[in-house]
Amino acid sequence: QVQLVESGGGLVQTGDSLTLSCAGSGRTFSSYAMGWFRQVLGKEREFVAAISWSGGNTIYADSVKGRFTISRDNAKKRVYLQMNSLKPEDTAVYYCAANHGLVVVADEYDYWGQGTQVTVSS
Repeated sequence: QVQLVESGGGLVQTGDSLTLSCAGSGRTFSSYAMGWFRQVLGKEREFVAAISWSGGNTIYADSVKGRFTISRDNAKKRVYLQMNSLKPEDTAVYYCAANHGLVVVADEYDYWGQGTQVTVSS
């Protein structure tokens, strides 16, 4: 089993950068692909980015491609989401999730963190 805790959210201005961190626990953390999703109240959870267990493969949503970077450090059991050139439409609660495959569908992820709020003011 994997437990996930996100951190690093906050209030920033348009164009700013922010790095989210997801701390994992469990001996099998490094065997999981990891994803970041975001959700606005009243809307469905939206895929943002995912990274394979080794870090060798990544996938990004078109809306964040070129601005966001996902990375991981298996020794520290952490996954990061570096967010640059933030826009007001990036405002959401951001969640990290774990799954055995590199997928973009939220329902296919097995474990979730509690989320961290990111607010981008215009």
